Amino acid sequence: MFTRSCLKPFQALPLIAQWSNRYGLEEPDLALLCASHNGEPMHADRVAALLSRFGAGESDLACGTHAPYFFGATGQTPAPGARYTSLHHNCSGKHGGMLMLAHALGAPLAGYLDVDHPVQQQIVQSVSHFSGLPADKLIRGTDGCSAPNYAMPLEALARAFAKLTLTEPDPIYGDTPHRIAKAMSKHPEWVSGQGRNDLTLMNAGGGDWVSKVGADGVQVLASFSRGVAIAAKCSDGMLTPLMVAFVSVLEQLGWLDEGRRAALSSLTPPPLKNSAGIEVGDMRPVVTLRFGS
Repeated sequence: MFTRSCLKPFQALPLIAQWSNRYGLEEPDLALLCASHNGEPMHADRVAALLSRFGAGESDLACGTHAPYFFGATGQTPAPGARYTSLHHNCSGKHGGMLMLAHALGAPLAGYLDVDHPVQQQIVQSVSHFSGLPADKLIRGTDGCSAPNYAMPLEALARAFAKLTLTEPDPIYGDTPHRIAKAMSKHPEWVSGQGRNDLTLMNAGGGDWVSKVGADGVQVLASFSRGVAIAAKCSDGMLTPLMVAFVSVLEQLGWLDEGRRAALSSLTPPPLKNSAGIEVGDMRPVVTLRFGS
């Protein structure tokens, strides 16, 4: 299945591993480069600031434009006549990082999404390295933000995220994988935003979990203390049943105490009621983990 935005840490890795000092990237910046953010003012402003560090701007972003996720996540509505730019796109941090990598490599900013561009060539090597899949075996598609995206088995995606939790240096990328995951876990407000599941999951983890959602019902979470990652896909792409199943898996793994269980309660919907207020059903997890001896 396609990884969608769960791929973002591995798309940011080539830049951060080689050039984070040159561009003065701080922990919130690292989180933002891996974000599917809400398009809140703080997100758009920080992406603009990152672009300004190498003379780029909003017009260089090739991600397109959509209304900020903030409104759907919080139940609020945009102000009448409000206009939004590519800076508010949930993937603008990722695209800003790709542009920054192009600048660092001395490659053209234009065309940075082309599969033959040096930026995308470095990214596919990162994806291959962490997934354990040969680069020429990765199935390529085009993501909603127009960037190349890659499909892989859920096991490979989980394996890639588990590697982000390791403290020993990676033979190619050094301590960067762990730095990225820790930055995301420490600053989840930059990875997602108000009302979003990644913020809820990472806050509940209390610094032990790094998580990333992807469009069409993909979710990954890894535990630093365990070195274990979970990858899930809801076949119909719906987020609510994905979260119901995901919380059940965390429960079955024994990762939830009373505090974490309460922190994740908002991810489980209340009983379903009809227009007369009569309770007619509920949404229940049916996933059952099987543990080997």
